[in-house]
Amino acid sequence: MKETKQMKETALDKPWWTLRLTYGLVPIIAGLDKFTNLLTDWTKYLSPLATKVIPVSPPTFMHGVGIVEIAAGALVLDKRTTRFGGYLVSAWLAGIGINLLTTGKYFDVAVRDLVMAVGAFTYAKLTEIRAQQELPAKAEKRRDERIGPVAHPAS
Repeated sequence: MKETKQMKETALDKPWWTLRLTYGLVPIIAGLDKFTNLLTDWTKYLSPLATKVIPVSPPTFMHGVGIVEIAAGALVLDKRTTRFGGYLVSAWLAGIGINLLTTGKYFDVAVRDLVMAVGAFTYAKLTEIRAQQELPAKAEKRRDERIGPVAHPAS
């Protein structure tokens, strides 16, 4: 039974790491590009509604967006804050998707960002599950280190 549990954990590790790297690195790259506009002119994705209420110019606003995205990606990559970072990236992507829907165009990009938000939420939930599974394993390891392994009778 222990082998099966270990195989399941190993099987979940690869997709979990894939999601962690994706939702950590992509926001950092997109955030950095808010300062260079090499990938695209990011201001064109701002909703006319947003441009009416933001107190700064669109390029300055996008620089702020870039800082938030870099921070969110770093939170995902940091072991101590990865779950929170996953939820933050999820909410951020949902907000971007809603902004895009209000532009009246870029619906394909809006749908993509909303789907990515679901993926980031799923990543955060998987992180919670992993943390819950690690607690008993860490407690057992500490116990074994203190008193030695306990022999379990065969079933």
